Amino acid sequence: MVKFRIKTGDLAKQKTPCILIGIFEGRKLSEPAKALDEATGGRLGELVKKADLSGEVGSTLMLYDLPGLACERVLLVGCGKRKELGREPFRKALGAAVAVLQQGQAGAALCALPRPADDTDDRYSMTRDIVTTAADKVYRYTKTKSEDKKAPKTPLQRLDIWIDEAKLEPSATTALLHGQAIAAGIALARELGNLPGNVCTPTYLAEQALALGERYEPLTTEILEEADMAELRMGSLLSVASGSRQPAKLILMHYSGGNPQDKPLVLVGKGLTFDSGGISIKPAPEMDEMKFDMCGGAAVIGTLLAACEIGLPLNLIGVVPASENLPGGAANKPGDIVTSMSGQTIEILNTDAEGRLILCDALTYSERFDPELVIDLATLTGACVIALGRHASGLFTSDDRLADEIIAAGQAAADRVWRMPLWEDYQQQLDSNFADMANVGGREAGAVTAACFLARYTKAYRWAHLDIAGTAWLSGKDKGATGRPVGLLTQLLLARAGLIGGGH
Repeated sequence: MVKFRIKTGDLAKQKTPCILIGIFEGRKLSEPAKALDEATGGRLGELVKKADLSGEVGSTLMLYDLPGLACERVLLVGCGKRKELGREPFRKALGAAVAVLQQGQAGAALCALPRPADDTDDRYSMTRDIVTTAADKVYRYTKTKSEDKKAPKTPLQRLDIWIDEAKLEPSATTALLHGQAIAAGIALARELGNLPGNVCTPTYLAEQALALGERYEPLTTEILEEADMAELRMGSLLSVASGSRQPAKLILMHYSGGNPQDKPLVLVGKGLTFDSGGISIKPAPEMDEMKFDMCGGAAVIGTLLAACEIGLPLNLIGVVPASENLPGGAANKPGDIVTSMSGQTIEILNTDAEGRLILCDALTYSERFDPELVIDLATLTGACVIALGRHASGLFTSDDRLADEIIAAGQAAADRVWRMPLWEDYQQQLDSNFADMANVGGREAGAVTAACFLARYTKAYRWAHLDIAGTAWLSGKDKGATGRPVGLLTQLLLARAGLIGGGH
């Protein structure tokens, strides 16, 4: 993982293999670039005028051995139009620069890119974005590869962040610490998500949670086995695992960072380590991507890691129901009726709507913690992908204040959500002639009726549901887990802890 440091002082005198500076469209120099140009006696400006570099966002050009500078290289990075350099273009420009560094021989660099035009704080957001963006770009999955043929020969190992005013260093240092913790949580969530289903089983997922509990003193991990769940009458959760040889696990992670009397915040993550659809089997194309169906659980574990790294002064509980969903002689069948821990009965019309079946028992179990609030996150419905695509997670809650809080956290973390309806009008779609409810509500508003199903198990506390089916992983040539929404959740927790602005 890349290491980061904050640097201040004369930019021209910084000894580093490479300095990243921004160039705007029209070959206009950013303020840091102007400082370097002056130190080189105008040589930098002359080269920029001659260079084939338009300044378009993400364009790059490497320069070597400029006079008057202590650095070995200068990487010019296109930042577009000055007035249009917002957060997303900034992250795109930095990502392009990191890609160049990964291909070169520098191994380390100093980032002196210009501030985004919409950055009005004291460098906190910008610094944290540099850390999380760079960490995201250097992440590589290698666990099950005998050889990584595309591995960089000289990978980026350190990225220093230059701050032009020493008085802003404390804020930047805080941002660096928070950013590194978030990046570590995202990396863990991505790694767990990317592992194949024959490696990352419910047992493996439980072992990783136990390992974190041994690593961090404030964190205690407990695993409920199938016998424990049967005693609790979690008939819905256990029914999903009945077709698999892999035993289900209920992972409980207790983080004690606040006062003992403080109510905990509970995060519940769907941990389907592989979802074939069961008897209602999925089409073969892209079924391999159903190893990502545990990304909600992975994000909960990643967020607990981030909380430990930061030392959040809160009490948190992570709940991850983990299972496989496979066809088998004992598997759920369409038309079967199971009894959830709450005592409510469910007619299973589609065995591929299994995520809500494991979540409902986990949500009922969460009542015993007398929580401040509960947020569940799940790769729950393809319908949410159709509705929102890959850019925003779906947010469902009847609590307007909580919705505003989550939306603000997503915006601040560049991990956005979009609020969807959770109206009583949709509940009738779950009516069943044979049970208290059906597990699906038909083709219309599939993401909404899934959330309505979960809402029936959350009446005892404040609750929100995040459908991350469209954001938890990417398909195609960039196939892989994204680690979302670790950034959003950590941002929410930081704000609630009063460590940054935007608290509840």
